[in-house]
Amino acid sequence: MAKKSEKTKDDLEVNKALSEQNDKYLRLQAEFINFKNRTTKEVGEMLKYEGIDFIKAMLPTVDNLERAIKLDNNDLSDEVSKFLAGVKIIYGNLSQVLNTYEIKEIDCLGKEFDPNMMEAVITEHDETKPANVVLEVFTKGYMYKDKVIRPAMVKVNN
Repeated sequence: MAKKSEKTKDDLEVNKALSEQNDKYLRLQAEFINFKNRTTKEVGEMLKYEGIDFIKAMLPTVDNLERAIKLDNNDLSDEVSKFLAGVKIIYGNLSQVLNTYEIKEIDCLGKEFDPNMMEAVITEHDETKPANVVLEVFTKGYMYKDKVIRPAMVKVNN
């Protein structure tokens, strides 16, 4: 009879060890699935915003083209006007490329100040306008898909 109780005791120990190993296996499997999901999400985020550094590097060029276009007036010589016409064409093409890749200008002039998309550089008091409204845009802000890549630099009414 002693052999039967020893066998039962051995069976219990084996079952306990098997249960522990099964538990470890299930935890490891769950951990791996979480790792895989997390990695897939991170790679997706990286691919979604691929090229963001290039876009940020291009924005000062866009700003400079806009400044050059603002110089166009009737007082310029014919040569300079023709040159600026070429600049306008280049700017138009660049704007189309930006729109194609979901790079949008943040529309903020006359809108309520949003600290998530804008930086208030100056405040001014204008009684004819509501408080906390953007009075002037110094540097345009841009969004890439749903992410702000450069906040707009603005003057806000207080």
